[in-house]
Amino acid sequence: MPRQIITTPNAPSSPFFSQGVKAGSQVFISGTTGIDPSTGHLAGDSIQAQTRQALTNCEAILREAGGTLDDVVEVGVLLADPGDFVGMNEEYARWFPSDPPARYAAKLGAEIPGLLVSIRMTASVG
Repeated sequence: MPRQIITTPNAPSSPFFSQGVKAGSQVFISGTTGIDPSTGHLAGDSIQAQTRQALTNCEAILREAGGTLDDVVEVGVLLADPGDFVGMNEEYARWFPSDPPARYAAKLGAEIPGLLVSIRMTASVG
């Protein structure tokens, strides 16, 4: 099955990975950070602000692939500081208030100054 590379100017991008890849009905969204694509800077220095922007970015990629957050079946959350788990959950719960997708959380391995969270998703669309 051929794969389709998903790109949007409404989320941060990199020459090192695709924002998303669609294969059949599956959409795989790369680890996405809280960088505001309009400024190129982190959306804030709190875990809530960066989680909100990372989810906004994931949603933009998903939308470009023809999906919505209702199509998300799995989310991976990487935290620079595991102590931010509660704060991340405060914002995350606003995005998935009921019947949330499967999820895992782990410690982010890369140390990037100011970066608190990276979120990836898998969705089934169409």
